[in-house]
Order: sequence, then structure tokens, then C-alpha cells
Amino acid sequence: MSERYDIVIVGGGSAGSVLGDRLSEDGKKSVLVLEAGRSDYSWDLLIQMPAALPFPAGKSLYDWKYESDPEPYMNGRRIKHARGKVLGGSSSINGMIYQRGNPMDYERWGADEGMENWDFAHCLPYFKRLENALGSPDDDLRGHDGPIKLERGPAKNPLFQAFFNSGVEAGYSRTPDVNGFRQEGFGPFDKHVYKGQRLSASRAYLHPAMKRENLTVRTRAFVKSIDFDGTRAKGLTYQRNGKTHQVEAGEVILSGGAINTPQLLQLSGVGEAEHLRSLGIKPVVNLPGVGENLQDHLEVYIQHACPVPVSEQPNLNKARMPWIGLQWMFGRTGPAATNHFEGGGFVRSNEDVEYPNLMYHFLPVAVRYDGQKAPTDHGFQVHVGPMYSDARGSLKIRSKDPKEHPSMVYNYLSTEQDKREWVEAVRVTRKIMSQPAMKPYNAGEISPGPTVQTDEEILEWVKEDAETALHPSCTAKMGPASDPMAVVDPNSMKVHGLDNVRVVDASAMPYVTNGNIHAPVLMLAEKAADLILGRKPLDPIDADFYRHGVHPADAGTVTK
Repeated sequence: MSERYDIVIVGGGSAGSVLGDRLSEDGKKSVLVLEAGRSDYSWDLLIQMPAALPFPAGKSLYDWKYESDPEPYMNGRRIKHARGKVLGGSSSINGMIYQRGNPMDYERWGADEGMENWDFAHCLPYFKRLENALGSPDDDLRGHDGPIKLERGPAKNPLFQAFFNSGVEAGYSRTPDVNGFRQEGFGPFDKHVYKGQRLSASRAYLHPAMKRENLTVRTRAFVKSIDFDGTRAKGLTYQRNGKTHQVEAGEVILSGGAINTPQLLQLSGVGEAEHLRSLGIKPVVNLPGVGENLQDHLEVYIQHACPVPVSEQPNLNKARMPWIGLQWMFGRTGPAATNHFEGGGFVRSNEDVEYPNLMYHFLPVAVRYDGQKAPTDHGFQVHVGPMYSDARGSLKIRSKDPKEHPSMVYNYLSTEQDKREWVEAVRVTRKIMSQPAMKPYNAGEISPGPTVQTDEEILEWVKEDAETALHPSCTAKMGPASDPMAVVDPNSMKVHGLDNVRVVDASAMPYVTNGNIHAPVLMLAEKAADLILGRKPLDPIDADFYRHGVHPADAGTVTK
């Protein structure tokens, strides 16, 4: 006998955690959250300890372990894509960096047909609702009562200040808050770390709500299909503990992320009809945009040796790790109590760019995300990559098997803009790192190194060395029904052509935002919750924000 819930949410990640809380808070609707992964146990050091952030990636207990098809413009490399398979989703395994994106990102969203209510003025109140910006207590642009407590990176290591000062010497600016009035410039970052521990979406939203009788959260529940009666979803079929279960749903909300959501839609008969028929799947709705418009950020690590003993490099030594772990376990202090991504910057790579198209994360240690250390006693690195690549990829299921990973091609470096901005990214970085403020700390570039100089050599290095910044998005984009590639109605979050299926996650973005995408996903879910419940949306806030070439007094929301 199947159960029935008013709302069933597929995915207990970033968006699903927000929705599980917001949609159940009035007690009127029964809500079920189905998460394929395990729970985010409070004792699990690999996801609760901030500095342990590299360890969950690649481990099947936490990670879906996706991989792209051979990328045709990156010498056929397969790019690994870690996505969180645990309560909290990728917010339980990510770098804990909080970036709203540039206000102009949402102006771009709002300029598209049917997207008028997604411009910055309409998104800002939802950013404010979710935030408790502890580093900006007096800023009216920031929120101060939300569930997401944000500490400001102290950036006390002298390497951070040298990096910020080098940015200024190279002709850029300092900014007190990249999530405030001015994103452009160098400064400390907000982080999803509170009192020395990771603050994931599930910890902030879902766990406090679990005491409600009308909210059920079920982990290790792998959803295999949406079950349709015509264009209406009757419910879902899922697998748990080796058994198959059915659950009836008044409505279904997909919050599995930019890979899982289009995969489940296609498996259930929603996608490009010809492709579905070729796999023996009966189409429910022909929506060719499902799985298309795939966007992401690619990044490289530019590493340097440091001649003075100020970096965090020695803390990578295994002999030190037990002491570092004990400091964290008994006091939530020490090197393990931070994500170390405590600062960086946003810059324009040339004067023709209207707003920042490059992002920097600075790290006072030279180590790859997989734990591979640079050959130096002390070192540091900057992560850099273009934010607005015009490359577009595609995601398609390979078969009817829900456990077979889909085919994904991102087409990194496939466009002239992409290649040009990558060359600029490396050259701008080298300009910054060669400034006088960095001179006492810079003993030479380790990677890519002095042999990489020409445009062709830079691009070849990027092809061989770049990794994803783990920001897949836009595979079920919002847009009006008149757009043949749109999947989701921006005014209801319903899938076009379906009666009671909605998408609320990074796949609904029309364009990827500038920076890490966790904060925009939280905002999107907060805004979607009001749409789903039929509540009056929060009033738009016509706040000023910095735009290059416009006097601050005149900076504000623009209409294209």
C-alpha cells in the first residue's frame, strides 16, 4: 500500500533543504523529502570539519562521481564532476564559499522574455531573507536574520593581504564586501562556516524543521521515475534498502540539481521525444530543452613557491594532522576550523567588459583539490577562470537504467570568447602576482611555470590542467512556453506541459551566475517557495549597486 503526501521533494540538497523547511512551516501540507544519499551525521568529520573539504569528493559515500564524456576541445579529457550524494547535497561537500553573484547577473535574467520578476530588485529580498551576514552587520543590502549564518573570512595570513594589495597595485580596487554594494575588486569572502563547523543547507534549514509532524525526511531513497497519468504526476517510484516503493504525491518538486533533475525528467518521459523513443521510453511531453543549455565554470590553479615560512603548506604533513584534528574535535579551532578560501577577487579582464568576468579564489597553500601537493616547503595558489563562457553543453540519458550516469558534454573551450578570456585570465593573474606587494612572498611560479608563455601554450596548458569549479547549471532553464528550449515556467516553477511537476534547483537557472552558485540556488529556492505556496512575493528592493563607468550615486537597477 503506497503512502500519500501533499508535496514530495526529490533531493535533500541545497534547494530541497530550503523547500523542506519553507513548505512545511505552516503545518498545512504534508511534505516528504527523498534523498538518495546517507544522512549528514554530526559526527562525520569529512563533511563537518571545514578543512576536510577535499576528502568527500571521489568517495561513493558522499559523491555521485559523475564524469563528462571526452571533451572535444580539451584533448579528449574526461572531467570529473563531484556532486553531493548526502543530505545537504553539494552544500555538504563544497568549498563553503558564499557568493551571491553580480547584480548584473539577475539583470540579465530579468531582461529575457517572461523573466521580469527575476531581476536583481526581485531577487535581493530573498537573498536578504536567507542571510545572517555576520561580517556586514550594518549593511542594508545584506540580510541579518536568516538561517544561513555567514562568517567573514578573517584573511589574517599575510599572503592574503599581499594578494589584495597586489590587486590594487595592478590597477584594481579593494572592496569591503563582494556580496554588498560592490562585487568588483579584492577582499575577504563570506563562508558557510559557523563557529568552526560547516553550515550546510540541511543543517541550516532541514534539521531544525525535522521536529514538525508534517515533514518527513527519508535518506537512502533513490528515485527511479515519476509516475504519470497523462500529464499529471501520480507519484514516484523509489528504491530504499533493496526494496521498491511507490509514493503518491499531490505535487512533485525536483531538486536533484543540474545533473539529476534532467536525468529523472528524461527517464520519466519528459525531454526530446525522438531521443526518448530511441531508448524505448514513451514520451509524456516533448521538451527538447531538458538537458540542454548546460553551463559550468572551469578553473585552473596558478601556484607559486613562497620563500618565507608563512603558508599553510606544513599543515599538509601527515604528522601534524592528528594534532590539527584534535584541536578541531575538542574546540572547533585551529587550521581545520576554516575552509581557507577566505578571500579573493572579481575583476574585468579588459576595458570592454561591463562587469567582472574573472573570479579569483586565493589559497595560502599550494595543493590541488585531490590533495596533490606542490613540490615546495611553502607555497600558495590562486584559482581563476572566466565566469561567463558562451560555451553550451548537453546532458542526455544513455538508457532506461536510472543508475547509469548520463552522457554529459560541456564543450569547454569551444568558442573564441572562451579561448580569449582564458588567455586573458592567465595574463591578468601573472600581472597581479608580479606586483611589489607580492615580491617578498613570491619565489617563482610553479604551475604553469615559465615555459608557458604564448597564447597557444597557455591554451594547451588549460586543456590539460583545468578542472571544473563544480558549478553545473541551466539544464532545465526557466523561460516562457514560447521559448522552445525553456523547461520551467518562471512564474510557477512548473515544467511546461505538466500539471503538477516543478523544478527548483540550479538546473532552472537560465544563465550561470558570477561566482560559486550555492547562494543563488538558496535564493532561487526561497523565492520559489513563495510561488509554490501562492504567497504574495516579497516586495522588490530597488537598491543601488556598483557598475563600472557609472558614478556610484547613479548606479542601480537597469533595464535593457
